[in-house]
Amino acid sequence: MADIIQLNQAEIKSQLSDMVKNTVEETLNAMLDAEADQITQAHKYERTDTRQDTRAGHYSRKLLTKAGEVTLKVPKLRKLPFETAIIERYKRREESVEEALIEMYLAGVSVRRVEDITEALWGAKVSPGTISNLNQKVYVQIEEWRNRKLEVEYPYVYLDGIYLKKNWGGTIENIAILVAIGVNAAGNREIIGAAEGAKEDKESWLRFLRSLKERNLKGVRLMVGDKCIGLVEAIKEVYPDAKYQRCMVHFMRNVLSDVPRKRSAEVAAKLKAIFAQEDREACLRKSDEVSKFLREAKLKAAANTLDSGMQETLTYTYFPRTHWLKIRSNNLIERINREIRRRTDAVGCFPDGNSALMLVCARLRYISASDWGVKTYVNMDRLYELEREQRAEQAESSAS
Repeated sequence: MADIIQLNQAEIKSQLSDMVKNTVEETLNAMLDAEADQITQAHKYERTDTRQDTRAGHYSRKLLTKAGEVTLKVPKLRKLPFETAIIERYKRREESVEEALIEMYLAGVSVRRVEDITEALWGAKVSPGTISNLNQKVYVQIEEWRNRKLEVEYPYVYLDGIYLKKNWGGTIENIAILVAIGVNAAGNREIIGAAEGAKEDKESWLRFLRSLKERNLKGVRLMVGDKCIGLVEAIKEVYPDAKYQRCMVHFMRNVLSDVPRKRSAEVAAKLKAIFAQEDREACLRKSDEVSKFLREAKLKAAANTLDSGMQETLTYTYFPRTHWLKIRSNNLIERINREIRRRTDAVGCFPDGNSALMLVCARLRYISASDWGVKTYVNMDRLYELEREQRAEQAESSAS
């Protein structure tokens, strides 16, 4: 047992890492020398009739690779410019490393965590300024994606705004990022728009909806959102033929806000029973029963909220029953907002509205490129079948 050899795993791993990094460094420097030989048409210190130039030493340049940070000895020539294919002029990192940094940032990893990861993986820490500069490269692509032409129709559109904070002149102000998600004719979800708004007022929503219309948003049957007066008025003005569905979840919260906490569970159960009915007429009858119960319980404010908002909260019942669970609330976009929050909370306060918009759009673009946008959300065949049936009934009644 005394002859058993014990290995220091940490020491071995460190030495292997250094060996790989040194090998990469030697290989890259050898390739640079070979490039210089090809340009000058002669090896170092070689004198030939075909020689085009002579060496003038070299200068050092750091390059971050997957094996760690290496030092390159870039040859200098006396007459000819040395343009290497190994590393671009003024470039300090491999393209794959740059892409990894951007992907980590857009995937929701905090800047501080990115610094720690790069130091652990490549032996060099990347500053927040460097990460910000790298992200500028993708901002152009994000803008193109944000303003792309919408080619197909989107029968269902979900609208909502998310509030973030920006530092303006030393004061903290709120900014709203307006987001639109559409369900296309194939039944797939797609993030179709995002824009900065001063707040969720009518003017902000009008600008946003008009921009969507200019980008060819068409075929909209239903728009889903919470009870924002500015939003409702903007929908009527820009998409007058589209129906408006008030988010069921937000509506229930509005009613419960006028109910004492000790009775919230009881009233919430009765509200849920309204939306569990089999058709629109049954929902309205159940709503009348709940309204009567609230008034007898001396909860007049809650009863008034229920009565005034029930019609627009039951708009979903005009559409195929198999779609009801998906279109009666804004849960689809609320889940996206929570994902945005997870990323923006790591940032805190933004320097301006555009930087907030870019990060939100980057996150939205990241989500849309995942399986989220590929999976079928609803079967649109039933909607088109229902519309054909309704047109046939109208034609028949007109003929009679």
